[in-house]
Amino acid sequence: MSSVYTTISTRETPQSEPIMGRDMVRNAAGGYAFQEGDWDRLRKFLILGSEAGTYYIGAKTLTRENAEATFRCIQEDGMRAVAEIIEVSDSGRAAKNDPALFALAMCAAAPDAEVRRAALMVGLPKVARIGTHLFHFAEYVQQFRGWGKTLRRGIGAWYNQKEPHKLAHQLVKYRQRDGWTHYDLLKLAHPKPSSEDHSILYQWVVKRHAWQQGWIDDAEYSLYVPGWDAILGYEMARQATTEEEVVRSSYTYGLTREMIPNEWLNSPRVWESLLKNMPITATIRNLGKMTAVGLLRPMSEATRTVCERITNVETLKRGRVHPWAILNALFVYSRGHGLLGSLEWNPVREIVDALDEAFYLTFGNVEPIGNRVALCLDHSGSMGWSYITAAFDRRGRRVPGMATTQAAAAMALITAAVEKQYMVLAFNRNAWPITISPRQRLDDVVNSLVINGGTDYAAPINYCRDNGIEIDTFVIYGDEESWAGKEHMCQAIEKYRQQTGIDARVAIVAMCATGTTLNDPLDPGTLSVVGFDTNTPNIVADFGRR
Repeated sequence: MSSVYTTISTRETPQSEPIMGRDMVRNAAGGYAFQEGDWDRLRKFLILGSEAGTYYIGAKTLTRENAEATFRCIQEDGMRAVAEIIEVSDSGRAAKNDPALFALAMCAAAPDAEVRRAALMVGLPKVARIGTHLFHFAEYVQQFRGWGKTLRRGIGAWYNQKEPHKLAHQLVKYRQRDGWTHYDLLKLAHPKPSSEDHSILYQWVVKRHAWQQGWIDDAEYSLYVPGWDAILGYEMARQATTEEEVVRSSYTYGLTREMIPNEWLNSPRVWESLLKNMPITATIRNLGKMTAVGLLRPMSEATRTVCERITNVETLKRGRVHPWAILNALFVYSRGHGLLGSLEWNPVREIVDALDEAFYLTFGNVEPIGNRVALCLDHSGSMGWSYITAAFDRRGRRVPGMATTQAAAAMALITAAVEKQYMVLAFNRNAWPITISPRQRLDDVVNSLVINGGTDYAAPINYCRDNGIEIDTFVIYGDEESWAGKEHMCQAIEKYRQQTGIDARVAIVAMCATGTTLNDPLDPGTLSVVGFDTNTPNIVADFGRR
């Protein structure tokens, strides 16, 4: 007999309603989930960022929500917040460094003077590792405080603590960003030079026009000022009138692309000279340009050099190359054109293959879970409208890059590559098996995925239950914006355990920095981790083996 009393259940509750007696909140998609703690949200924000937003939450709103969680963490324990920011940034776990710089800028404006000092004197040199980072930080910090003594001292220390030869490199490679220059920061901070060498370098920055008029004897300074060769090479390249002069300066002084005037950057010979000493991150970032100008060609010496460089484990490790950087490069390079601008090229097969190999290498030695694993990929409509990468045009409009669902598939293949017993399920409102394999090239995989429909995170668990498939560990990759199911995921996994007798575990790999989770915080058989954290595959493996 049907009755209103039969509509109330703690075993099967529609995702559009909270489970009775449980502390749940409405997520952005309209479903109900468990509120994540501020510290978990801070870590997720530091690793994933929020500049691309999600299908349901705009970038501005999502960033504000993450900023508010960060602010609460700073209020609760500012020193812990600083330590968390430093650890994530310095260890290379994050896809981008901007969230860490933003959060550190908030710490630099904390009410507690000790927290401010820790952020500026300890955190800044470790999080703002290059000049571009420092310029980003200078822009962010103004949103939270003025240029007082502590901030000026912290910026000045950033310059004074660097060895002269490393500082000289920073001064000529990273000259401006966000409307800031080294001239601006040195004038604001007005640091007392920590050595005579620092004094000379600061004078070059603030009196460069005088140097060009004969203020300095460059030959004399090159003899005893560490790093002066970088400055001399930069100035010579700026004054060059022929390609030969630029190439000679590049080879002689080991110049980088940023030190070369733009008018010479369509020359294959100039790029060949730059490639000799090009850092790994710059190599990856400039693959399209070097191919477009004709330096990288099938079976050429330059192509062999690049492939060897980007598949060298030690080179990737020393360069702090994050998997996101490799995957983004693969996504863009294999398409033959950038997200912005008119640059086009014909992708070289050897380079695409090398990027594919490098993606797996950047995760290090991934251990297998070693049991029966279901890798579940959210293929709902929201995953096709959320982006793990995005660019912004000159008007500030977002230009979408790689969809979150594509990034999720790539993450799943990291685990698939080391597992003997696994299956891959796609799901939206329903779930179904799909055939993707680490034996396929990543760009083929991410470009073959089709997304649509609503989101039900219980669907892959119910598929396995209904079809008698025995799974020990469910690993679910997605944005966690589940709303369409007749029961919550935590209820589905409990039913699966009861029906199969398997103490199955669920690990959710979050691909967006939202503030809710579908895992029941009272269930020890569940785990919530952050996608594109380099630690994630091994954390999931350790969890699944328990």
